[in-house]
Amino acid sequence: MDPLAALLDGPRAHGAFLLRSVLTPPWSLRIEDRAPLTVVSVVRGEAWIVPDTGDGVLLGEGDVAIVLGPDPYLVADHPGTPPQALILPGQECRTPDGGHLSALADLGVRTWGHGTGGPVVLLTGTYGMEGELSKRLLAALPPLLVLRATDWPTPLVALLATEIGRDVPGQEAVLDRLLDLLLIAALRAWFDRPDTSAPAWYRAHDDPVVGQALRLLQHQPAEPWTVAKLAAGTGVSRAALARRFAAAVGETPMAYLTGWRLALAADLLRQHPDTTIAAIARQVGYGSAFALSAAFKREFGVSPQRYRTRA
Repeated sequence: MDPLAALLDGPRAHGAFLLRSVLTPPWSLRIEDRAPLTVVSVVRGEAWIVPDTGDGVLLGEGDVAIVLGPDPYLVADHPGTPPQALILPGQECRTPDGGHLSALADLGVRTWGHGTGGPVVLLTGTYGMEGELSKRLLAALPPLLVLRATDWPTPLVALLATEIGRDVPGQEAVLDRLLDLLLIAALRAWFDRPDTSAPAWYRAHDDPVVGQALRLLQHQPAEPWTVAKLAAGTGVSRAALARRFAAAVGETPMAYLTGWRLALAADLLRQHPDTTIAAIARQVGYGSAFALSAAFKREFGVSPQRYRTRA
């Protein structure tokens, strides 16, 4: 499993909040839902995204923005338009003074706004996940990134726009997967841009030796890896692998493996509350619950059981 896939293959979209907004200027929405990550795409018209700190960005048709939480931001027809609605955790919608929202109405399946003929149509997909695997990737992203339709043409926005209004059996799963596809394709396009500072572990996958070592560690975390065994799997000497891996990734192979195993364990603890800690320990390469607990506490400051209870 590569790090990009891990973002969605661990805490991926499960009943993600998806909404089509049909709006007529002047309009302005203040987002305070504290969601870790939100994808916004423009189907028709244009929209500003304005973080509380930093410069606002104007989106045009086909553009895709990825907004990292939990800090608030504004989505509006113009940065100066006063907010009409406040979006709170759990996607609760209120007026800015806390009253009942009446200016924006339910317009059908996963659709709201001022009326079906509005000149602006936005698609919003919100992830509510907070997994340790995600943090490694999300830490490498800016608070707001934008992919322009002129630079990154994709059929996924139009496909999501078509599917979001359908109300048929299994549609929630279809929409979750489409949102996943849009997100992972956008992140891959972002990291592949020459002007983007992609994290070392992402660039390292292009190295034929280090990339192979990373894939071995990520796909087989339960394997009793040593530097010698990993070197044999990549066809180089131990010294060559250790030197090349540290230069490309910024840490030793065993340090990377430890972090990867503990991140996997953290997600498994959250996602599978009925699985024993001993079983999770075996899945991620620790010989016993005690061994996992000792390493986990060093990394996260709490025991696996306490972590699970908090989650």
